[in-house]
Amino acid sequence: MKTQLRTVRRFFGDLAVPGAVKVLLWAVAAFNVLLLAWTFLSSARTSRALWSSPLGVGGLDLSGYARAWHAADFAGMLLNTVVVVGVSLAGILLVATPAAYMLARSSRRSAGPTLTYFAAGLALPVQAVLIPYQTLASSVSQFMVDWVTGWWDDRISLVVVDVAMSLPFTVFVLTGYFRSLPAELEEAAALDGAGPVRTFWTVMVPVARPGLTTVTVLNAIGLWNEFLLVSVMVHDPAKFTLPAALNQLSSTMQYTSDWGGLFAGVTILVAPMVALFFWCGRRIMDGMTLGATK
Repeated sequence: MKTQLRTVRRFFGDLAVPGAVKVLLWAVAAFNVLLLAWTFLSSARTSRALWSSPLGVGGLDLSGYARAWHAADFAGMLLNTVVVVGVSLAGILLVATPAAYMLARSSRRSAGPTLTYFAAGLALPVQAVLIPYQTLASSVSQFMVDWVTGWWDDRISLVVVDVAMSLPFTVFVLTGYFRSLPAELEEAAALDGAGPVRTFWTVMVPVARPGLTTVTVLNAIGLWNEFLLVSVMVHDPAKFTLPAALNQLSSTMQYTSDWGGLFAGVTILVAPMVALFFWCGRRIMDGMTLGATK
């Protein structure tokens, strides 16, 4: 009886369940790839062809990209997106990298609880703090306009909030990665006469490049696709990023039934991040697995 139970457990634990999970994961991956391919193909078809045959391949026409580009001012929105994402990534790395390094190497009792607080921030959805952030951003904007500079750009508030929302994930991942690095690197640098700051910037940061690449790419994808914060905190349509511009384009295209132009706008938004992920996919996996070794 025990032998039969052991055999059944081994069958389900080693074969059936892992096999079913693997099949499910491949099915989800195949569905997403096919959906992405259908979106790209639909962006190069006319609205008439899409309406008559949504899954077909006929009626190819690339003019939808030009219509989408000009209808929503994608050139200006693309520049806004690149600036917001670039400045946000710089702020995230400048704050999170030394913080993660100190938490990973510190022997103080407060290091563990501090990292726990950062990890708890991963469970905080942006919807829970959306109203406080929006109220604070409006107050800061009004204060700067009335008392300090006489002007304020809502994109500055957006960058600050993006950095704050991205810090928990970035610090948590980088702390695990720095912990996986051998302490002999710092000892060797100290023997060469390097101080803590020089050791960090010239030794540890270059060695931690896979982990930094991982958090940079993942944060870039999240910031590039951010819509909720942009729509709430940025009031001037000329300062919108691409997701907000795509929302405006969707409102316009649904009245003109220009589905080819709408799919073209989706492709313009999605394609750069898809290319970035495929280009850095192996680096992301290496960074995540190396950071989880200790």
